[in-house]
Amino acid sequence: MAVTTESLVGQLVDLEIGAVAHGGHCVARHEGRVVFVRHALPGELVRARITEGDAGSSYLRADAVEILWPAPGRVDPRCPVSGPGGCGGCDFQHVDLATQRDLMSDVVREQLRRLAGIEYDVLVEPVDAGDGLGWRTRVDFSVDADRRLGLRRHRSHAVIPVDPCPIAHRALDDFTENRWAAERVEAVVSSRGERLAVVESPGAGLPRLDLVGVVDGRGRRIGGRAYVREQVHGREFRVTGKGFWQVHPAAATVLTDAVLGFAAIEPGERVADLYAGVGLFSAFLAVATGTTGLVSSVESNQRAARDARRNLHDLAQVRLVHAPVEAALKRGLVESPCDVVVLDPPRAGARSRIVRAIATLDPSRVVYVACDPAALARDLATFANEGYELAGLRAFDVFPMTAHVECVALLVPRRS
Repeated sequence: MAVTTESLVGQLVDLEIGAVAHGGHCVARHEGRVVFVRHALPGELVRARITEGDAGSSYLRADAVEILWPAPGRVDPRCPVSGPGGCGGCDFQHVDLATQRDLMSDVVREQLRRLAGIEYDVLVEPVDAGDGLGWRTRVDFSVDADRRLGLRRHRSHAVIPVDPCPIAHRALDDFTENRWAAERVEAVVSSRGERLAVVESPGAGLPRLDLVGVVDGRGRRIGGRAYVREQVHGREFRVTGKGFWQVHPAAATVLTDAVLGFAAIEPGERVADLYAGVGLFSAFLAVATGTTGLVSSVESNQRAARDARRNLHDLAQVRLVHAPVEAALKRGLVESPCDVVVLDPPRAGARSRIVRAIATLDPSRVVYVACDPAALARDLATFANEGYELAGLRAFDVFPMTAHVECVALLVPRRS
């Protein structure tokens, strides 16, 4: 006989909100169970509606729908669809910027403590003096049944139309003013003001906008050219289609400077740039090490590797390695020993096998760029097992209004 469990979805409960947690929610408790609550702040008393869970669930999810006792730092959201039941793109529209950074600092510190056993008083830094809106230069829109661009409802496939998206760069506003015969549309504006549309399953009747090009999801040209040009410290970088580039206008420069500051490259040194993408860090690492040095720039994605070849063609000290990082390390395609290793892995982190392989290169400095503090902390724990300790950490608010944070960590061999 099947056992049925009563759903709690839709029930209203009053909750005292505890600490912020990784993922854009805060933690509360109800009848002995943990409740992950969105749209709340630590210290608040809220009335929350259960959005996931039943009588047998070990934890519940909920949205704060009424604030009974607000906490300092609460503001009115600047986006009309950011609240309960709305778009899942922003986590902190209800929080002022200074408090957002305090919350993210708490998250980074907690992840380091819990997953790596590291106590470090990191403070998330702003990257500009803006109001947290109009910064996102790459937006991956979904398309609804009426061909309007929108973003997904939180933890749902439903599309919430946005016209315009408040955190999107203002140069992308006319994307949402038009109808699109496609399944998805990524809108791109570069630091040079060039705009590109990347469309999935395009149909007839795409809008006529002022674009340098339109490409499909595989990077094939539909019209115009397939790339935009970005610029950092006067150097130009080509980025094709959906190729990776930081979405905040200030992020590429800020992170490059942080990496170079920690790497402290000396002329003639051997450097490995892992997960190198289109060659952003490789370019400036190569300039620092000079013609007597060597930078092994490792990237597995074919389009990114092709862009890197163009972006780095004038730097003879760069050796391009088109291979997955683990394979490149295993096959000896990275110079060993190596003075400095820079890595910027995907959100899941480098993971233990790659961390152990990096340690065999015997670098005197490892600079780790991370977009997920939990993945960073797990990898730092593995580095510790390989004899490396955290010597420096900076964190940057390159995704205002969201729970995402970018970290740059310096690891050095543990002093005996």
